[in-house]
This record gives sequence, C-alpha cells and structure tokens, in this order.
Amino acid sequence: MDIKAYMQTIGRQARTAGREISRTESGKKNRALLKIAEAIENSRQLLITENGKDLVAGRTNGMDAASLDRLELKPAGIQAMIEGLKQVAALPDPVGEISDLSYRPSGIQVGQMRVPLGVIGIIYESRPNVTVDAAALCLKSGNACILRGGSEAIHSNQAIAACISEGLKAAALPVDAVQIVATADRAAVGELITMSEYVDVIVPRGGKSLIERISRDATIPVIKHLDGICHVYIDDKADIDKAVKIAVNAKTHRYGVCNAMETLLVAENIAAKVLPLLAEQYSQKGVELRGCLKACSLIPGCVRATEEDWDTEYLAPILSIRVVDGIDQAMEHIHRHSSGHTEAIVTEDYTLARRFLREVDSSSVMVNASTRFADGFEYRLGAEIGISTDKLHARGPVGLKGLTSLKFIVLGDGHIRQ
Repeated sequence: MDIKAYMQTIGRQARTAGREISRTESGKKNRALLKIAEAIENSRQLLITENGKDLVAGRTNGMDAASLDRLELKPAGIQAMIEGLKQVAALPDPVGEISDLSYRPSGIQVGQMRVPLGVIGIIYESRPNVTVDAAALCLKSGNACILRGGSEAIHSNQAIAACISEGLKAAALPVDAVQIVATADRAAVGELITMSEYVDVIVPRGGKSLIERISRDATIPVIKHLDGICHVYIDDKADIDKAVKIAVNAKTHRYGVCNAMETLLVAENIAAKVLPLLAEQYSQKGVELRGCLKACSLIPGCVRATEEDWDTEYLAPILSIRVVDGIDQAMEHIHRHSSGHTEAIVTEDYTLARRFLREVDSSSVMVNASTRFADGFEYRLGAEIGISTDKLHARGPVGLKGLTSLKFIVLGDGHIRQ
C-alpha cells in the first residue's frame, strides 16, 4: 500500500464530507447518532466476537492486565456506548450558537458564533469505545474525523466502523464524515499529523510516548492529554469515613484509567488514624504501597518510595503515599509532580476547600469526591474525546464545545466606518 497516497485520499474525502457536516441541521445529525446506536445494538454479539480476537492476540503478545482491561468490550461497555450516543443526540447542538451580541457606538452589532473546527484527526490506543465516542462528538459538533486506532484493537474498531457507516447511510449523511484508517502501518500516523491541508487539529489518546511523539512531530495543532498523575489529599480536618471511602474508590475502582489516583497525600495530624484503615483495605485488594519514611513507619509492609514514584502514572494496583505537614505542603507536592489532570481534597474545612479549588492548577479540582468522577459522561458532556491537560482552547474532558471554536460576527444595515 502507498501509505502517503492512501492518507491523502482519506484527507480529501474528510475535507469534502466536513463541509457538508458543518452545515447539517441538528435533527439530521441526531438521527445519524440514533441509527448508529441502533446498529451497535443489533451487532452486540459481533462486536464481542471481534473484540475476542483482539483479546486473544493481546494475551499472545504479552499485553499487560491494564491494557487488556482497556481493550476489552464487555456487555456493559457496549451498553455504555449506546447510551453515550443517545445522550450526545439529546444534548444541545453548539454549532451556530451566538453569544455576547451587543451594539457598538457605531450602530453595528458585534457577537461571536460557535463553529466546527473542521476535520479532526484522532490517534488512540487500546480502547475500542473511543471509536464511538469520537465519532459521536465530532458528528454532533459538525466536524468530520479521521480515526486511527491501535493495531491491538483492529478487529474491534473495524466492526464498530461498520456500525457507524450503517448509521450515517441510514441518515443520508456522507460516510466519509467518519473514516477509520484501515492500516496498522505506523507511517499512517506520520502522514496524518502533517496533513495540514486536510486536517485542522489532532487529538492523541494513549500512552505518554505516543503523545510526546505526536506533540513533537505534528505540524497541526494538538489537543493533548499527558499523564494522569492524580492526587487525593486527606486534610487533618477530614471526615475519616469519607476519606477512606474516597481514597479506596479513587485508587481501586479501576486501575488502568487516567483518572485513577496515583499518589495519596495525608496530613500528619491524621495519618496515624487513617493510614492503617486504608492499608487494610488496599491489602485486601492487592494494592502495593510505596511511601515516604513517615508513611512506611505507619504501614507494615509499605516499601520506601523513590523520587521516580512521585512522577509515575502506574495504571496498576500500585499507590504512592506521602505524609505532609498540611495543605501548603500538599499543594506544593501537587505543583511539582502533578500532570495537571485531576486532584481532590477531603476536608470539612470550607476555607481550606476553597483555597484548594482556587490554588491547585489542574483541569479538574474536587472537594470530598473521588477523582474517578473526572469523566465526560459524569460531567454531562455525553461522552468525551479525551481529557485535555493543555490550557489553551480546551481543558479537562473535551466534549462538544471543546470541538468547536468561536468566530466574530458583525450585523449591520449599511453601516460604514467613519
């Protein structure tokens, strides 16, 4: 296969389809989303069968448990894809929304209109559900998309792609509005991230090495999501029961996800009370604990953490624990080691909670809640295309509005500048 020619063809098709999708009315886009959901509903067994092929190959190739967890399509995961499509269809369409319209002294009216970005290239690993989430959000926000999933999910993604094409056809929309790169050749990624004449933005989802490569080599703007080094800080004014429940959930609800807690910070005055309780529960769930000197003295079997541990996204049943003087040292640790994804404080002190919300510079900051809530579905976005740790354009879970931009509009009636 001539990869360059193949990718150029996909790019041209996406650009053409993107122009049509950008002017498609909401009802038609919603019909397409519901038809895709219907096609997935009717293809449940096929999706599980095709996903099974990927899982077998993954195990044969030595894929780790966290990666296999992200790759597996369970019945509940398929239902979540269907519900996500329906929820996106029910969301208000942001395209064409006009805001801040006001009269100027000259008599003209100036405002801003929300418009699609154009063609979005999405590069991701393992998770087949990303194929549906990305297609749904791009379609509803008036964008065409080019999806390049990992080779480890090739059978799953092709099966999902067939459902998407079926839904688009049923709604009389161009099937090229959602294209999935059919080759696993890595050269396709190199072409996709440099096709500035056809692609307007790149969204990478995957491991740190993938995102660093895309950010380094792309000639197109990138909305990136780096590590999910998430922290929970248990303050000395925390409710013990809440603290234990939140810290256990944040770490053990799922290990191979970006919003799982990787470092637990505990105020010194409460550490002797809360750490033994947590250690018992983590032990029952098979979580390896790595701590500072103080944490190790309070937790039997806790191994000494290294400096590298504070900067590691484990995506596994491993947790770093540090005992800190209080909120200032906790926030200093977060500023030094966080990836800017999600941080949480557990406290009953309203003033400290407000300080934490104001001063911690991450895309999601929480009070008395598990970091696992940092998710587009939980934030009423319907689905997410990723969680941006950037500060420009889109930050946090990227939903419909994150896939649009604003342009200025001017309304006049024969006005001329004097």
